[in-house]
Amino acid sequence: MTPPALELTLPEELLLLALDPRRGKPQCSGRSLSYGTAGAVLRELELQGRVTGQGGRTRVVSPLAPEDPFLAQVLGSLSDPGVGGLAGGVDTPLWIRRTAPHIEELCLEHLVRRSVLRRETHRLLGLLPYHRHPAADPALSLAVRDRFTAAGAAGFPDPRSRTLAALVSAIGLSGAVSRGGLRDRWAMRGLVDEEWTAHAVHRNVRQDRANRNGRSWHSGGGGSGDD
Repeated sequence: MTPPALELTLPEELLLLALDPRRGKPQCSGRSLSYGTAGAVLRELELQGRVTGQGGRTRVVSPLAPEDPFLAQVLGSLSDPGVGGLAGGVDTPLWIRRTAPHIEELCLEHLVRRSVLRRETHRLLGLLPYHRHPAADPALSLAVRDRFTAAGAAGFPDPRSRTLAALVSAIGLSGAVSRGGLRDRWAMRGLVDEEWTAHAVHRNVRQDRANRNGRSWHSGGGGSGDD
């Protein structure tokens, strides 16, 4: 069994909550999960005193690299003057939208290297390859979910659990992981606007939804047709 002392960062916990431990398939929109992972990295870096978020921007306040190589790589990209530098910072929602798939892939690779997840390659219609990431030890995913449930029962009493709950709600995962019913889901939704990274993630999720609805409206011949 995986040692209980294994430390997980916020993006790692979010991925373990979101991925079905046996099938390795996300239990929410894959694109939304990418946004959530990127947002969770920013919040983890803030909790470690490396960045701060205010006014829709993320600024590096300490470029000292974290011990975690994945977090160090992300911090290095934020410190690059080409993306805002130490003074101006980066537009948080825009950074999440642009970097989310890459950030998620880096985090998944890090979890595979740590033997927390396995990587399975499948082929769509026998041609196009895609990956699934089942848990190397399903007991660890269960432990993460149990901790999340316990935090919810206690009202998400600490910054880490509040952020995780806000991100879960922002990406549409609360229905899959909440054991407290509608009341808990509403409580998590109320945290989204309080947590700056979750708010930025949710903006991107809403934008994707609006884009899909717009495409559906046009393809369905909505309106009077007087273009």
